[in-house]
Amino acid sequence: MSNKEQKIPDEQVTGETVREHHDDIEAVSGVNAEEQRDDQIATLQAQLEEVEQRERDSLLRTKAEMENLRRRTELDIEKAHKFALDKFANELLPVLDSLDRALEVSDKNNPDMAPMIEGIELTQKSMIDVMRKFGVEVVDSVNVPFNPDVHQAIAMVESDDVASNHVLMVMQKGYTLNGRTLRAAMVSVAK
Repeated sequence: MSNKEQKIPDEQVTGETVREHHDDIEAVSGVNAEEQRDDQIATLQAQLEEVEQRERDSLLRTKAEMENLRRRTELDIEKAHKFALDKFANELLPVLDSLDRALEVSDKNNPDMAPMIEGIELTQKSMIDVMRKFGVEVVDSVNVPFNPDVHQAIAMVESDDVASNHVLMVMQKGYTLNGRTLRAAMVSVAK
């Protein structure tokens, strides 16, 4: 073939070359576009997982807060029920003290006083039974270790009969309501 026959017109070379380059560019840009799309998808998936995790954490925290609030409310209600009688029981303590004093000063040897003394004893017993029914307990034991939570020491006395740091005598009874001290017992303690 001659030079003339092999010579391809510039227009034809340019068109074919452009098409080849265009196909090459499309192939390269197609790969780049796929990589970009994959990167974008991966980024969006990571963001979605992060948001989902935050929402799960938020939901769990909210559930935990609600559970804690429910428990606190139950405890508050339980305490309110348990100690609702606190003021009422405190107001009854002077009445019990008066009954105790009446029995202390009464003449038990006088047969004319026997019915009155028996009435006071029954009234006192009934009142203590009712108070026990609602959680009030009497603190009046002797020869027990001194407990500053329920005892108030008025005096320290030498004693051979009672061990050291034990209650020797109760001067005024103490009372507890469901384990909580309403009034400490006034006691003398052995040295």
